[in-house]
Amino acid sequence: MGIMTQSTDIFPPPPPPPPGTHPDISVAFILSPRFTILPFAGFIDCLRHAADVGDHSRQIYCRWTIIAPVLDPVRSSCGLEILPQQMLPAVEQFDYLVVVGGLLPWCMDLSPETYDYLRQAAAQKITLIGLCTGGFILANAGLLDGRRCGVHFEHKDQFEKLFPKAEPVTDEAYVTDHGVITCPGGPTAIDLAFTLIETCCGKARAIKGLTSLLMDKHRSARLVPHRPYGHLTACGNRRVELAVELMERNFSTPYSITKLARKLSTSERGLNRVFQQHAGEPPTAVWRKMRLAHGHWLLINSARTVTRVALECGFADGAHFSRWFKRTYGETPAIFRKRRRYTSLSRMALSEEREPVKTSPTP
Repeated sequence: MGIMTQSTDIFPPPPPPPPGTHPDISVAFILSPRFTILPFAGFIDCLRHAADVGDHSRQIYCRWTIIAPVLDPVRSSCGLEILPQQMLPAVEQFDYLVVVGGLLPWCMDLSPETYDYLRQAAAQKITLIGLCTGGFILANAGLLDGRRCGVHFEHKDQFEKLFPKAEPVTDEAYVTDHGVITCPGGPTAIDLAFTLIETCCGKARAIKGLTSLLMDKHRSARLVPHRPYGHLTACGNRRVELAVELMERNFSTPYSITKLARKLSTSERGLNRVFQQHAGEPPTAVWRKMRLAHGHWLLINSARTVTRVALECGFADGAHFSRWFKRTYGETPAIFRKRRRYTSLSRMALSEEREPVKTSPTP
């Protein structure tokens, strides 16, 4: 017997939608040339799961479409192509217009018609969203002058040079400023989608979308790892900038400063000298503090054991990590995490005590 003949037993048809139900949120996507798949897929899949019961994917509570001036395939940064579904319809039918950025500078090569459409949407007070380098596209349309913009730290310097009238932000998962939302991309696009769905469709819909994606929690806009030396990635000294980038990419497998200097085609003495000039510390201290700051963040925002955090941050074992953590933050990782949890629970209890008790009216 074929699978399809018994599909109604194993896969029953979805129940009909409640009568008179209309989508609570309508979203249009504009894909830029060489757009990045992850932020687009994460955002649209959050909508898809929130839009229906189970995994049926009907556009009941959420509506979305991909629009473009022509219905030609749009190629992503990894080579996959996606067909638009509509040719730039009236902007008034959408609550949000999402511009999905991609590889620079190609993603900014949109048609004049598309840029005019973005300006028209802004004039109609449609909320604009820039995912990944979508902020570059919105800025190129003149829509971010005087506004804060969420930018990936790797592109901050480029953004500042191209758009000096906008203010790039690298330490927030997404930034909202006067009707424009920008998100540096990656999985933070899911956090942004959750927030929008919660606002428009309610928390139950948003949680449904999140849990269906096997996400265990929603991060707030500011819940991003602390980068104590992030400013060094644009300090003006190329050796320091490249060294810090390599350090941030090798938390779990740090190597000697001698090897780091060799990778940068410089001497260990020269690397120490430029770090003293720009950071006030040798590169060994900078790298260790960066790894400790990442461990500090993981202890707050994850359920990983102290040993696992230590290994992920490039320390030999939990004891080695704990010694340096206590020297830097004044307490061991275990005590720090326990205190944080106690403080959070105390605040919750205090909040509940302060809530007025609801009583039934006297008959």
